[in-house]
Amino acid sequence: MRVRPITPELFVEGLAERIERSSPRAWLTVALDGPPPPGANPLSSPSSADSPLAGPDPLAAALVEALRLRGRPAHVVPANGFLKSASLRLEQGRTNPDAFYTDWLDEAGLRREVLDPARPDGSGRILPSLWDPATDRASRAAYAPLEPSAVVLVTGGFLLGGALGFDLTVHLVVSPAALARRTPPEWEWTLPAWRRYAAEVDPAGWADVVVRTDDPRHPALVERLSDE
Repeated sequence: MRVRPITPELFVEGLAERIERSSPRAWLTVALDGPPPPGANPLSSPSSADSPLAGPDPLAAALVEALRLRGRPAHVVPANGFLKSASLRLEQGRTNPDAFYTDWLDEAGLRREVLDPARPDGSGRILPSLWDPATDRASRAAYAPLEPSAVVLVTGGFLLGGALGFDLTVHLVVSPAALARRTPPEWEWTLPAWRRYAAEVDPAGWADVVVRTDDPRHPALVERLSDE
């Protein structure tokens, strides 16, 4: 394994190029996995940040533009639009880290409404969101048809190593110390969930593309020697 510094802009361009090489003409599903930007509410989907590597959502926003310049339309699907209802995800309390890790995401809904329709034999109609955690009601989003070469970017945490299947997986690594510094006090109870995810799944060893983002402005690309 080799770790080398890379600028956020070069990382985005390189990832867009890899996506293009992976499937130049067919639908492609991509997981952008990692914790939210510094100071962010995990239930929010920030549209901007100081660096495209501040979190999965800023990375998705940068990738949409990079892919557009390559003639590839992209659809961003935040995983927090597929959370379970409050009655289910908060059944063990509002600040239970184990429930945050295992019970918040509606994986079945995400597969049914996004990943399966984007398969080669799928319907080609995805649902951008299913549930609004702010109102705790159905989002009532309209289905979006996928263009022939569309890329579906699913953003969020805890996306890897389970029942979700993606064509390409990207993991943004944040060390426990850096994550503790960037997490707002009201969300510190989630830190054991991120540690459990790292220990049980090892997303950095599982993902196709791994980048260290303790400082999102100065990331480092993790390269496996077998990938060279």
